[in-house]
Amino acid sequence: MKKLTRRQFIERGGLATGVAAMAAPALADADGPPRKLGAPTRPYGERSRFEKSARNGGRQATGVLPSASRTPLQDSVGIITPSSLHFERHHSGVPDIDPGEHRLVIHGLVDRPLVLTMDDIRRLPSVSRIHFLECSGNGSGEWKPQPDSDAQRAHGMVSCSEWTGVPLSVVLREVGVQPAAKWLVAEGADAARMTRSVPLTKAMDDALLAYGQNGEALRPEQGYPLRLLLPGWEGNISIKWLARIKVVDTPYYTREETSKYTDFMPDGTARIFTFDMEAKSIITAPSGGQQLRAKGVHQITGVAWSGRGAIRRVDVSVDGGKTWKIAELQAPVLKKAFTRFRLDWQWDGSEATLLSRCTDDTGYVQPTRAALIATRGLASNYHNNGIQSWHVNADGTVRNGDV
Repeated sequence: MKKLTRRQFIERGGLATGVAAMAAPALADADGPPRKLGAPTRPYGERSRFEKSARNGGRQATGVLPSASRTPLQDSVGIITPSSLHFERHHSGVPDIDPGEHRLVIHGLVDRPLVLTMDDIRRLPSVSRIHFLECSGNGSGEWKPQPDSDAQRAHGMVSCSEWTGVPLSVVLREVGVQPAAKWLVAEGADAARMTRSVPLTKAMDDALLAYGQNGEALRPEQGYPLRLLLPGWEGNISIKWLARIKVVDTPYYTREETSKYTDFMPDGTARIFTFDMEAKSIITAPSGGQQLRAKGVHQITGVAWSGRGAIRRVDVSVDGGKTWKIAELQAPVLKKAFTRFRLDWQWDGSEATLLSRCTDDTGYVQPTRAALIATRGLASNYHNNGIQSWHVNADGTVRNGDV
């Protein structure tokens, strides 16, 4: 679509009158009574009381503790998710861990087993990288979608942060991994002792021992004081409250990689070790539960990501996939991170169906929901990266278009 000048945007959107109307009260206010002094500084910053965006909860793990919450993608801007709005998924509540008492044990097929304190870990060379984190169950409800789903309920178990920590490869080189080693077994300090098998190749590639998120310490819900971060892979394998790494020669086939976090297929078999989160995109505005208030120019925007690399292209359709236009990608475009996309759209007040379809730098193209079902059936609960549809009604209300 041809880019509009600022003046064209205002005129076509019918905003010129509104802008003029808003200007008068602002000028009059300057001549009004003296303004009151504002609030003083606070030890820890808070957002405006007028901002109400919040996570919603999911299933109850024990009847009293929420086990999941979702990021309000429909309210997001840019590519970074505030730490306070990052989605959560935990299996036995959030442990309260004193970092001064926490230890990371590294043993198994190594020459020099180590026990590291948090002070030890912070002394090591660190890096900061922006990566998304996505639960492999994100979008599970969209196998059988509900008409009132919004972006948060449909796909909100994904977030993107700047993570700070020590490359795991640094520590593994220090302990001296033996030739027979092929896997790690990572274990958390939570009551569930969440445990996953990790290929050594991934551990030596881009894995992080992360202790920071978005410029400060991890939140307890995100694994404070230490978590394993495996960029681009399903969230469950990025073990939180990391307490132990055992170097081994074979995967351990734990509960979280056999009875759970596997993909059941129509023929009765199951895909196992489906680590990569494949390319996916979602339009966040306009999206389910929102409303267009007037005809004219609206900006379609959303986020795309791929666990295999960087997003190279996002196509957007406003007619249910009959025609597509290339969206603009907002810089920076990073590997294994959110990429914000935008497209100006002239809405004439008629019904429309909005879709986004992304392509990553491996050439992988986001599939339709129908194509996923044709291949994998409806027995799976994980790895749903199908194209999401939003339907705009003539009155401007927006609902899930997949039902």
